[in-house]
Amino acid sequence: MDGIKWLFFDIGSTLADESLVYEEIYRKIAKSANKTYDFVYEKALEYYKQNKRGDKEVSKLLGVEKPIWEPQYERLYDDAKECLERLSRKYKIGIIANQIPGTEQRLEKFGIRKYIDVIVASAEEGVAKPDRRMFEIALERANCSADQAVMVGDRIDYDIVPAKNMGMKTIWVKQGMGQYWIFSDESERPDYEVDSLSELLEIL
Repeated sequence: MDGIKWLFFDIGSTLADESLVYEEIYRKIAKSANKTYDFVYEKALEYYKQNKRGDKEVSKLLGVEKPIWEPQYERLYDDAKECLERLSRKYKIGIIANQIPGTEQRLEKFGIRKYIDVIVASAEEGVAKPDRRMFEIALERANCSADQAVMVGDRIDYDIVPAKNMGMKTIWVKQGMGQYWIFSDESERPDYEVDSLSELLEIL
């Protein structure tokens, strides 16, 4: 990690635990389709293990509309705040995330906005990961070259692969449903894998 100046984080299932949001989504799908919660959850999990969006696919399978995202159920992972606080002493911190409008306000509510120097969120930018423009915008605003930056995220397809293609270092946080990703080839493999944010402190 020599020469690294910036750390860019995804938000969902990286800094923020989305498990309660997904529970609510599966509950609503189950009710609409007259199925049990366990049936919907297990089907969604099957899809995630095939590198597909489980909530989207199970909605399609059962012929119901996918419920809207409810950010009020998001919560920070227990180690997120301390991790950012400690890393911000050594590095500049940025966000590259696909989010509904109001990202900065949610980060403020979580109590972590003060550790973050640059926020690039899809709703405000009009472009979304894995489009490389998200990463280009972030690097430009940070006045940082790709080889001076690390991308930390839970999704191989949206976080790791595009960041690698840009020339950034990558760390896969195996949280949320992204942890079930099956690698198709070596181009998808991150530089590092961790099971929690706390483990970042051992690498960085």
